[in-house]
Amino acid sequence: MAKAVMKSARKPAAKPASKAAAKPAAKAAAKPAAKTASKAAAGKTAAKAKARQAKKPALTISMLKPSVNNMTVRVFARAAGLDHAETDAWGHTRSPEYMARNPAHLTPMIEDKGLPRGVLWESCAIMQYLSNKHGLEKFYPKAPAKRAMIDSAMFYLIGTLYPYVARATYPALGFPQYAGEVGHSDAHPDRKSEAQKAAVAAIAEPLEVFHSFFRDGKPFIGGKTPSIADIRLAATLEFLAVIDYALPKWASEYMAAMEKKLGKAYAGPAGDVRGYIAHVRSQAKA
Repeated sequence: MAKAVMKSARKPAAKPASKAAAKPAAKAAAKPAAKTASKAAAGKTAAKAKARQAKKPALTISMLKPSVNNMTVRVFARAAGLDHAETDAWGHTRSPEYMARNPAHLTPMIEDKGLPRGVLWESCAIMQYLSNKHGLEKFYPKAPAKRAMIDSAMFYLIGTLYPYVARATYPALGFPQYAGEVGHSDAHPDRKSEAQKAAVAAIAEPLEVFHSFFRDGKPFIGGKTPSIADIRLAATLEFLAVIDYALPKWASEYMAAMEKKLGKAYAGPAGDVRGYIAHVRSQAKA
């Protein structure tokens, strides 16, 4: 009996589960956790990708900072609160890539998926398109009569006032003159100077038309608030500083009112134009 007890006492206790047996169990338990972590990581990556896509502006503006034509669209995009990105096209407008999209090699140019050819240039056309697309009646009213006045003011500016401004200011700005202009020819410097002076003198008449006809006692062409025609006019008048043009009192007050009304939306792009003009004038004095 004692031997039986001793044998029983000496019998080793049951061995713990082997490591080999424990590993499959651990792996089996780890797989669901790994899959969950993997899915969570993939979800975060997808969320970040979507966030990047959401942040990417739908509208891209190719522009040149010293230009008032470009300033027009830059002011408008800011004032309208449009989500956009600007690309400085300085030195690239004649590149094969740019010309493939824009054979006119002009700025400003917008890129927008809704356009038949994907791009659009000409500042007034750009503002009209974006106003129509986003329902910005504040800047471009839908009422036919009101819209007609805005269109008329812009077309009159492009066809009459701006050519005078270009002839008067481009020589001082260092911008190339249009083909056929005296400034573009091999004419004697005296003739070029006379043509420039004639253009300066001609500015007063269309400028008065904007004051007496298009504004007609209103703060802006658009009435109480600036329209796209106002943005185009104010930007154009910025160039006249390069020749020390004596603006009539109403025009100076009008430009100040535009900047006050639009705030940083106007001041930022205008600052680029003014900075370029200041640089040109400093070079002329040197």
